[in-house]
Amino acid sequence: MQIDFHNGITYIVARLAGFDHPQAEAIAHCAQYVDDATNSGLIRFKNGMVFNHISSAHKLLDYRNFRALANYRVWIPFHFLPGNEGLRASQKPAGSFIHKLICRPNSYIAQDMLRECLRLRQTPHGLYRLGIAMHVYADTWAHQGFAGVNHPVNEATQLVDWRGNPDRKFTQKVQAYFKHRTGHVLSGVFPLGHGAVLGHPDKPFLRWGYTNGLKEKISRDNPQDYLEAAEHMCQWLQRYQLGDPDAQVSGLPLGDKAIIAEHLQSIHHDDDDLRYRRWLTLIAQGRFSFGKAQVSYIHKGKGSWKHQALRTEAYLDTGTEVFPYHPNFQCSHWKFFHEALIAHRTFIVDTLLPHYDIHVGVAKPAPLRR
Repeated sequence: MQIDFHNGITYIVARLAGFDHPQAEAIAHCAQYVDDATNSGLIRFKNGMVFNHISSAHKLLDYRNFRALANYRVWIPFHFLPGNEGLRASQKPAGSFIHKLICRPNSYIAQDMLRECLRLRQTPHGLYRLGIAMHVYADTWAHQGFAGVNHPVNEATQLVDWRGNPDRKFTQKVQAYFKHRTGHVLSGVFPLGHGAVLGHPDKPFLRWGYTNGLKEKISRDNPQDYLEAAEHMCQWLQRYQLGDPDAQVSGLPLGDKAIIAEHLQSIHHDDDDLRYRRWLTLIAQGRFSFGKAQVSYIHKGKGSWKHQALRTEAYLDTGTEVFPYHPNFQCSHWKFFHEALIAHRTFIVDTLLPHYDIHVGVAKPAPLRR
C-alpha cells in the first residue's frame, strides 16, 4: 500500500473508530512514516546525550539490489509479516519453512500483534505503536501471497489483467525493470517480496492476476481487499478504544464504508500522491460522518516530526551531526515514533514469531504475554 491508504484512509478509519483529530492524525502519520523512516543509528546531542533509532523503510532500496534487500529485520517485521498460512501458533502449515513466512491477510500472527498494542496502550508511545501496527496489518492484505525474503515462492508469471487476458504491456515493463545494465535479464536470483509484480499490490483500484512460484493461479481484487482491510482496521481501532481485544464491535458505519468502497475503485491515478490528494479533498469536504478536517503529512524537512524534534531540515543524515538539545525532544512525536518502532520490531522478531516457531532474529526468544 502507499500513502493514499496508509495515511489518508488510515486517518478516515481512525476517526470513524472514535479517535479525535490529533489522535487519528498521529496514528495515520505513524502508519505512513513506516515507509519513510530511512535513517538509522545514533543521534548525538551537544549536551552529550545520545538517542538510538532504526530504519523501517524500503523506499530508497531497489528490488534489483537483492543483497541489500535481504534484511529480515526490516522487511519481515514492518512490511511482510509472516502469516503461518493463517493458522494458530499450535498448528503447523504443510510444506517447508517458506510457507510460514508467506504473508496472509488478518492472520493470527497479525491479530496477536494488535493484542500486544492493546496490552501496552497506556505507555507513552502506545498510540504510535498502534499506528505502526496499522501499517503492518493493512499490508497483510496488500502483500498477501508474498514473503519478505529472497525466495522462488515470490516468482510471478503469466500476468493477466482484470479480464483475465495476458497483460503483455506490464510483463514487458517487469522484464525491462529487472534487466541487468548489460542488457541481459538477471538469472539465478528471485524477487524479494512482491518485486516480481512491482507496484500492482499497492494500487487500490487494480484487479489483476498471476501464477505464483508454487504454480498456483492467483486472482487479486485490490478494491475488495483494501475495503476488507479498512473494515478490520476499524474494528481493531474500536477495540483499542475499549481496551478489550475480544470486544464485539460494529466496524465501519455503512454510509462511510460505501464512500470508501466507491473511491477505492474510482480513483485511478497511478501516482500515489495524486490519489492521496483526492482522499484529503474528500476529508476536507466533510464527506465522512466525522465532519470536515484538514489533514497533512510532511515526512522530512521543515515542519516534519523530525524537524520539530531535532531542528534539522535535512532529508538524509550523514552520521556526523551533533544536534542542539531542546527539552521538548523528550515528548516529541519523532522520539515516541522511534521508541515504538524499536519496541515493535523487538516484539515481532524476538517474541511473537518465535511463538509460532518462526525464528528470524538472533536474540533468545521471550515468552508471549497475554
